[in-house]
Amino acid sequence: MDKIKVGVIGLGYWGPNLVRNFYQHSETEVIGICDLSPDNIAKIKSKYKDINFATTDYKELIKQDLDLIAIATPPETHYEIAKDCLEAGKHILVEKPFTKTTKEAEELIELSEKKNLKIFVDHTFIFHPVVRKIKEIISNGELGEIYYFDSERVNLGLLQTGVNVIWDLAVHDISILLYLFPDIEFINIHAFGSKHIHPYYEDIAHIVLGGDNGFIAHIHVSWLSPVKIRKVIIGGSQRMLWWDDVHPFEKLKIYDSRIEVDLRKQDPFFPSYIKGDVKILAVENYEALQKEVDSIVSSIRKYKKPEAGGIDGLKVVRILEGCERSLKSGAVFKL
Repeated sequence: MDKIKVGVIGLGYWGPNLVRNFYQHSETEVIGICDLSPDNIAKIKSKYKDINFATTDYKELIKQDLDLIAIATPPETHYEIAKDCLEAGKHILVEKPFTKTTKEAEELIELSEKKNLKIFVDHTFIFHPVVRKIKEIISNGELGEIYYFDSERVNLGLLQTGVNVIWDLAVHDISILLYLFPDIEFINIHAFGSKHIHPYYEDIAHIVLGGDNGFIAHIHVSWLSPVKIRKVIIGGSQRMLWWDDVHPFEKLKIYDSRIEVDLRKQDPFFPSYIKGDVKILAVENYEALQKEVDSIVSSIRKYKKPEAGGIDGLKVVRILEGCERSLKSGAVFKL
């Protein structure tokens, strides 16, 4: 069976990871690369000497005999490049966020359906081994009824030139949230943030998403933290879960902790605090992007629905747009 022929546009921060994973996969072949910087091209060609085609013009790459084009360029360029790739008959993998507007996302989805092509959106975290394990735990009902999702993703930088901290960092947590809880309908968004260092975009922000069943999600993102924090807490009626992605080995814990209130008592406001064992879970160790490439190959080969496709990208962009409107108005935005 012939290998899936891949081209990669954008060789800055994330593009080299895409090149490496597609290059190493047994069923894909990197045919060409593209970047505006000749230096970035030279770095990739020095590592992968048998990649013969390289250009600074993505339209020249699109003309090549390719099955799939990965787009790892700034978000404001995604729509135009993705549209050109689809028009040329190529499947596409688009870096997060999928597009800058829901209108753009809807147009690309419509075009892909018309052309019978697949859109993959690079929501890499949904392939993360811990996220997969958390999905399994929630599906098994181990936590009980889920009350809340609380995440923090902060570091010192990297300041972005074209988007605020929500579009840069919170996109990860939103994609994780929608993957873990696909049946929850979010009905409102309240986002607030501020510009301290960045002259144009918010560099610190908080997002609160309200679900139709009382579920609440809080996401804190910042480029202005002295330490790197990547954590998620999920609270349930029976147990609570902690994910610390920075910890070298104890990444995932389940706490047998909860509060019980007996409304039959004369004074129910003295609840029972249940504090049981803490369980550290063993989780597989693999690169999420490697599993994502496996999934993309399987989807193309077996005509399967993408695990992270255009519709998933659209859902995330819709929430990001809601955050933007809430930021500007200072009010809760109704989805």
